[in-house]
Amino acid sequence: MPTQEIVSDTESKMKKAIEVLHDDLKAVRSGRASTGLIENIKADFYGSPTPLKQMATLATPQMDMIVIKPFDPGSIKEIEKAIKASDLSIAPIVDGKIIRLNVPALSEERRRQLVQQAKQTGEQTKVSTRNIRRDANKQLEKQQKDKLITEDDLEKGKKQVDDLTKQYTDKVDEMIKAKSDEIMID
Repeated sequence: MPTQEIVSDTESKMKKAIEVLHDDLKAVRSGRASTGLIENIKADFYGSPTPLKQMATLATPQMDMIVIKPFDPGSIKEIEKAIKASDLSIAPIVDGKIIRLNVPALSEERRRQLVQQAKQTGEQTKVSTRNIRRDANKQLEKQQKDKLITEDDLEKGKKQVDDLTKQYTDKVDEMIKAKSDEIMID
């Protein structure tokens, strides 16, 4: 595999790690109601666990409320049960064909805990990114050892991988800072 292929493969893996972090951070609560809190909660839908975002319209009409309107009103009980079973700690209020979730304000202590949780998630993503870099460097060294690339190509490839690693770890830092600010400001 030539150097450029290894570098582009490395970049796509790092992008995936960032996407996973983005999804994880959406599920971390801030003071505002966000559909990201519930969209991946799975409810039983005709015998198979299905994410809420595929079963219902999710909306936040107010800063402290999430409204769930199932496409099939018959699934309302299953959705209610799934929300109660989740680690959200918010009691669903069934109102006819919709479910309301009142998102309470966060205490200062709880905000600090959530910031720590976000930072830990970011740190895990950085570790993943560094592991991807390590694997890419091993591939490059193996290519050079097998005489498929020159030593100059090896050094150039390693530099490109290091640049990508720095770029993506900086992106992680930016995302964590933005999420931390969002949690603390509300």
